[in-house]
Amino acid sequence: MFIDRAKIHVKAGNGGNGLVSFHTEKNVPNGGPDGGDGGKGGDVIFVSSETQSSLRAFRFKKKFSAENGEDGKNKKKSGKGGEDLRIEVPVGTVITDLESRRVLVDLSEKNMEFAIAKGGRGGHGNIHFVHSIRQAPRFARVGMPGDDFDLLVELKLIADVGLIGLPNAGKSTLLSVISAAKPKIADYPFTTLEPVLGVVYVDDNQFVVADIPGIIEGASSGAGLGLDFLRHIERTRLLIHVVDVSGEGDPIRDFDQISEELKLYKEGMSERPRIIVANKTDSADPEQVESFISTIRERGFTVFAISAAAARGTQELMRHVASILPDIPKPSVIEIKSEERLYTYEETIPFSICKEDEVYVVEGDLVQSIAGSTNFEDPESLAYFQRIIRKKGIIDALIAAGIKEGDTVRMYDIEFDYVE
Repeated sequence: MFIDRAKIHVKAGNGGNGLVSFHTEKNVPNGGPDGGDGGKGGDVIFVSSETQSSLRAFRFKKKFSAENGEDGKNKKKSGKGGEDLRIEVPVGTVITDLESRRVLVDLSEKNMEFAIAKGGRGGHGNIHFVHSIRQAPRFARVGMPGDDFDLLVELKLIADVGLIGLPNAGKSTLLSVISAAKPKIADYPFTTLEPVLGVVYVDDNQFVVADIPGIIEGASSGAGLGLDFLRHIERTRLLIHVVDVSGEGDPIRDFDQISEELKLYKEGMSERPRIIVANKTDSADPEQVESFISTIRERGFTVFAISAAAARGTQELMRHVASILPDIPKPSVIEIKSEERLYTYEETIPFSICKEDEVYVVEGDLVQSIAGSTNFEDPESLAYFQRIIRKKGIIDALIAAGIKEGDTVRMYDIEFDYVE
């Protein structure tokens, strides 16, 4: 089964917690604090690979998590960083943040790497909180949580040439003749239910051709399989529009039908360089073939009359394609603006305040770190907590929100009464 679209959840590793520890060694009294830092959480990294051809890996697995960082150790040793999770996807994969609908990365070339979710920073051990007055801090920082996101992973095939046309126009047969691809071929509509790629060699040139199925009337609005596969023509430099002229239908009407779907699908797609192929000429009325070719040429298109089944005219067609492809620029990839990158923990809003049932609720990564790092049974740790929430602007924000003395403040698992 060809899978080119999937919704998944990714979670980077959490940072390890800093350690509260004091050096103990025989004959070494008052060794002092020696708690080390927690390790950084692992990133979730997407890698474009030519060994992947579809998003089959996401068919059953929807959640991906990187490794957490280890907690800090004694003797001032830091915990080990979490291992990055590397996810291979096909070249041409576009990744979008489902919540914001922003495109995050377009992996349009091989061996591209992009860290979608950043691992959380490790927390500081108690060795960082020593100063001339506080000689034995009994608190440390907890690790920061890693990023987590719901993503849309979408494949848009990378091919130089796309074969388009109504079902049973002969696209699969043409691809099998001009390349080593083995598409399923039969004499009924919708034989091809997934795109098929083939490499064509012409003298010293080679290029990739994709058979794009499922385009029928109404495809641009979701009819049939159209929307599932129309996206795969977006990256092609050249379109070969295959039309059945054997007399079973009206070839001009068939041509116009596909042309209209291209126009409706995406702006500029109908202006993409296109060669028209009059196929099945071996079983067609010569006058009808000539009438079709004359009409299409009057519209400014280059037309080739072929019989894919008999391999007649296909070499001339491919030589022409090979001669013009170098002069056709590749379509521009999706533009990723810098402000459309996912935020990492350094860029997130440090905290938020809302009022729930007369309780001021303060949340955010910063708050979670401060609250989780405080030993409220230790006077020094409590004093540090009070200083840091004032220094980080939390007290000022609470005052701006209208807090009064005696009101309750909740920070995750802790609650306290506000005192001016």
